[in-house]
Parts: sequence; C-alpha cells; structure tokens
Amino acid sequence: MRIHCFQHVPFEGPAAIADWAERRGHAIAITPLYERTALPEPERFDWLVVMGGPMGVHDEADHPWMAAEKRCIAASIAAGKRVIGVCLGAQLIAEALGARVYRNPEKEIGWFPIELTEAGRVSPLTDFLPPSLEVFHWHGDTFEPPPGAIQLARSAVCEQQAFLYDGRVLGLQCHLEATSDSVRDIVANCADEIQPANAVQSAERLLAATEADYARIHGALFGMLDRLAESPA
Repeated sequence: MRIHCFQHVPFEGPAAIADWAERRGHAIAITPLYERTALPEPERFDWLVVMGGPMGVHDEADHPWMAAEKRCIAASIAAGKRVIGVCLGAQLIAEALGARVYRNPEKEIGWFPIELTEAGRVSPLTDFLPPSLEVFHWHGDTFEPPPGAIQLARSAVCEQQAFLYDGRVLGLQCHLEATSDSVRDIVANCADEIQPANAVQSAERLLAATEADYARIHGALFGMLDRLAESPA
C-alpha cells in the first residue's frame, strides 16, 4: 500500500503514523509543503495523510501552496482514496467536504479526555475503544460536522474531535500520532501558545507524559488504521 503524507511544518510529521506504516510494511512518502514541493497526482498513492500545523485553513495568503493542497485533498476524496487528517488536516478535510471551519471558543492544549459519541461506540472503526480516552491536543480552531459524516468523538471544550465520512475519510482533531519527540518539537516551536487558560496545560505537564500515555494513544491509532485498511469502503 502506498501512503502519501502532506506535512505543513518541519516539526509536525507523521510520527506514530509512520511507525504504523513501517510495522505493517506500507511505503510512506512525505511532501514538505512548506518547501513548495510539487504535489503528487492522486493515482500515485492509495492513502493520503494530512498533518497538522500552526496555520489555519483560511491562511492561503500567507501560505499560497494551500490552494493546491486543498484541490488535491478534494480530488483524493472524489477519487475514492482513504484520506486521514490530523488537527489542521482534519479541518482541511472538513472544509473540502463543505463544512465551516472557525475558531473554537477555547484553545485546547494538553492531555485531556475525549468521549465517544453513540455512533462512535458502535462504529466498526472505534468500537474497540473505551468510552473515554485521554489523548494529546493542540488546537485553537474547530469545524462544523461535514455533511454526511459520522461524528465519532467529542471533548469537554471541543465538540468535534473525530469523524468518519463514507467509511474511508477520517478526521482526527486530537493527536493520536503524538510521540515524546513530536511533543517536544511542538512545545519548542509553539511555546508562545502556552498561555494560562482553562484547557491549556503547562509545558512541564505536556512533557511529563509517560510511556503508558503514548502506548494508550498509539494503541487507539493503530487499531483505527488497521480497521480502516481492512474496511471494504
């Protein structure tokens, strides 16, 4: 299986998604969009993974390459590819599906639980997960439910945490792919966003996650990706 990853900044790569691909024997290629690299045509990959970044979906003036990226995401969905978005990636997918993306009432930065919705508890993609799962977050924006998508999870301060469209397009607002290295990188590069607030933890708390914390979210991620790969969609 050929996986292609869109990376928006040097410090937010596929992390544990790349680990999953390697363990399952799948090839993964990365386009560093911040280097204005040419995008592949959808027929050159089977899965498209769209990562996060500090910019927003409406920041095309500052990041002109986003226009081509949005067209590629929409074309990939239309072509029947499996498409996965993380944080900004989920927002870009939501916009491609016709949903509004906007500022969340609160920033959510830290280790906080998500709760499965009723649909999430019975979805073949997520029915193996516990009803509540503490995961890593770093976002200020959110989105409306994309038309036709199934909402899988929510958190206390952000209603849209995960959705599934057409059984093959997955949006994750939270960061199940986070590793200790990727968390250190985002803390180092986005420290200015860590300001005292209801749902913003300190850098010390963000970096204090244990091996068990990462094993928990990677178990959830790997299980979802395995099920997505096995699904008939």
